[in-house]
Amino acid sequence: MKILVVGSGAREHAIVRALALAPEGPGNPHPTDPAAAHHTDHELHAAPGNPGIAPLAALHPVDPVDGAAVAALATELAADLVVVGPEAPLVAGVADAVRAAGIPCFGPSAEAAALEGSKAFAKEIMAAAGVPTAMAHVCTTVDEVAAALDAFGAPYVVKDDGLAAGKGVVVTDDRDAALDHAAACLAKPGGAVVVEEFLDGPEVSLFCVSDGTTVVPLAPAQDFKRALDGDEGPNTGGMGAYSPLPWAPEGLVEEVVARVAQPTVDEMHRRGTPFAGVLYCGLALTARGVRVIEFNARFGDPETQVVLARLATPLAQVLLAAAQGRLDTLPPLRWLPDAAVTVVVAAHGYPGSVRAGDPVDGVEEAEAVPGVHVLHAGTATDDGALVSAGGRVLSVVGVGADLDAARATAYDGVALVRLRGSHHRTDIAARMPELPAVAD
Repeated sequence: MKILVVGSGAREHAIVRALALAPEGPGNPHPTDPAAAHHTDHELHAAPGNPGIAPLAALHPVDPVDGAAVAALATELAADLVVVGPEAPLVAGVADAVRAAGIPCFGPSAEAAALEGSKAFAKEIMAAAGVPTAMAHVCTTVDEVAAALDAFGAPYVVKDDGLAAGKGVVVTDDRDAALDHAAACLAKPGGAVVVEEFLDGPEVSLFCVSDGTTVVPLAPAQDFKRALDGDEGPNTGGMGAYSPLPWAPEGLVEEVVARVAQPTVDEMHRRGTPFAGVLYCGLALTARGVRVIEFNARFGDPETQVVLARLATPLAQVLLAAAQGRLDTLPPLRWLPDAAVTVVVAAHGYPGSVRAGDPVDGVEEAEAVPGVHVLHAGTATDDGALVSAGGRVLSVVGVGADLDAARATAYDGVALVRLRGSHHRTDIAARMPELPAVAD
């Protein structure tokens, strides 16, 4: 197949890599070793891609949020499938433009992507579908925010209603900090915030692939949002992740499909805006049971890096079936028995004002470590040299027989990366969370 992947981050690099490498099978080495693994026959393209994607796919300098340009490129390439990675192009309607050109596209329509584009809309859908989630107030004034904060009490949870690149949420015991964040969100045109009750318990990320009717879950993962060890510091887009979750309750995936994903997909279909793509279910396992923290309308970053590292079913087969509305014909997904851990190497200053243009060295040495592959998140080239070009610069993925082995492998890779002023968390997958006692 000819496949065009839209986006430029580590998520898209992980998708391209999974499309490029043939899954493990008879006579085929483990796909975590790109030098030895067999490659698929797919012709891969990326728009715009990044330096890490370049060895695997042809890059095209197209604005990923320009639906007409993406559709024109897909038409010119005679693409068999377009995969839209980031949330901004989805909310902007890029998938609609591609489908209007007659090309199968993996990614929801702009109307369906409002599940991520507006947290208030997501709450409306969850209420209509009976999906368990946090109690919340949608606020458009600071006075409304103050009243909602006082109603729920600390810890305070304030979410920007719109897209915020994973950094629109503040969870704090400081009421003034919560009000300041809300005021900044409300200052934007059409600004609104969602103030929620705090959900206790460990968090889980579960990607559910849908064709608008059928739902197929992937393997669950857990990510780390805070910038610093011990879950300290500000929220980020994600500093690392791991999969599988040996501590997760038995039957969790089936429960989330039955109580969360399928009812949401059914409600969207009932409204005439079917959701076809990835429904990212961000969950809290609370003392009162599973609760939805948020929905995203695409693969999450950095969880994608570890989930796709474990997928044995050909990814192209899954994405095309979803794009063509025939997920119900797909055989059960197959998973490697291994564990995967990813650690994000972030630029100086992230998640605040970051410094770009610093040389990035050691990537080849890291990838020479058995079980390690490195995904580019925010890189560029300068006179042929690799340099930093974003807040999260690299995702170093380690795969091993279990989480301890995968974690050790990932950090062996991280130790070989050299980026001036960079930082990373040292405790990704170091400790398994305890589940709260379930209330009667």
